[in-house]
Amino acid sequence: MTARGDEHNSGRDDIMKYVLMFADTEEFSRALGAMSEAERQEAFEAVGRWFAEHAAQITHHARLDHPETATTMRLSGGDAVVTDGPFVEGKEVVSGYAEIEVADLDEAMAIARGWPGCPVVEIRPIT
Repeated sequence: MTARGDEHNSGRDDIMKYVLMFADTEEFSRALGAMSEAERQEAFEAVGRWFAEHAAQITHHARLDHPETATTMRLSGGDAVVTDGPFVEGKEVVSGYAEIEVADLDEAMAIARGWPGCPVVEIRPIT
């Protein structure tokens, strides 16, 4: 995991911060599970190379644990309802993220386009 402080920005106003959220799909998870150990290792190495290639823009990244380990708290009128599992039951699950500093959305999309891991990348500005 890589982490840099705000000093990386150096007070420049021309830097935009985005989070890239990597989402696994059921199909992707099945395909990964069906790979041989060597194929899976190559897939993980491709992800490592992607992080190395974009190290200058990535300020932080992490892989999230499996969705069944999540705890969801729904707040309503001062009450909290706590449930085990992810916020949404769905076919796509956020499995990790990377925070990046780039010039604009176009640069963020160019970086995301090369992501070799799971097939869905959501890009959101950080405010």
